[in-house]
Amino acid sequence: MQSMPPITELARDLAFPEGPVAMADGSVVLVEIAAGRITRVMPDGRKLTVATPGGGPNGAALGPDGKLYVCNNGGFEWAVDKGFTKPAGTPGDWSGGRIERVDLDTGRVEVLYDSVDGRGLRGPNDIVFDADGGFWFTDLGKTFHDRIDHGGLYYARADGSMIRTAAYPVANPNGIGLSPDGRTVYAAETPSGRLWAWTITGPGELAPPTWPEVEHPRLLGPAPGFRRYDSLAVEACGNICVASLRIGGIEVYAPEGPVIDFVPFDDPYTTNICFSGADLRTAFITLSGSGRLVSVPWPRAGLRLANS
Repeated sequence: MQSMPPITELARDLAFPEGPVAMADGSVVLVEIAAGRITRVMPDGRKLTVATPGGGPNGAALGPDGKLYVCNNGGFEWAVDKGFTKPAGTPGDWSGGRIERVDLDTGRVEVLYDSVDGRGLRGPNDIVFDADGGFWFTDLGKTFHDRIDHGGLYYARADGSMIRTAAYPVANPNGIGLSPDGRTVYAAETPSGRLWAWTITGPGELAPPTWPEVEHPRLLGPAPGFRRYDSLAVEACGNICVASLRIGGIEVYAPEGPVIDFVPFDDPYTTNICFSGADLRTAFITLSGSGRLVSVPWPRAGLRLANS
């Protein structure tokens, strides 16, 4: 375990920031879930509003057309816990889950998908594009006062022509990422603190389950003790960096497990990590409970994402 690294604060007073996307000009596009807003943080710290789709914009990724593809969970209730902002259930005006496409130049927002296999999307959360131009995404599900709607793992085309269920139900899947060879998709479950790895056999297709497993994925985590997982990113060497809630930091898994490193931060709602720089050894981290975007030097190179 490391000590907390030296951080450079890039922006503060953000409304539960998540989904950072490193841009070629050195800026970072991110979502402010609690404000229903997409914001660009410039290298000099200025914050520019890109779009205001409402609901709860969450994970985001650049598509092959240069537009931003956003998982919108439809919105949360919010609470403050020991000075940190956190999601606290589903509001009465919840607007439904959807995948949105955002033009970064004009701010135009269009809904690409809001259902799959006859089911409305509940809480789309995180997204990653593959080399074929399609994208995998998680749906966290939705928690109401009297029930929990299941989440799942899905695959879709960026042109709006196809969406399919890859794994359902999954227990509140959050962060998602692909292995360097594109043959494995990882997803982290929030309440269980488990990290799963599925073998990809085709676009939106996963290897079938093998007895006695109900699902076929390989279990890489949890690490010992209680934690709740959020988003993740993959390093060039194949390690998986998972944002860990409550303990506040980034846990680094070897490609087949176990945890080999932990980088702590001073916010129990450390939620997202992405990589930037010519050598991809700068990490942008969202410290959501305190509303900050920070950067830190990272000891290993991140994996270059499709469309970056």
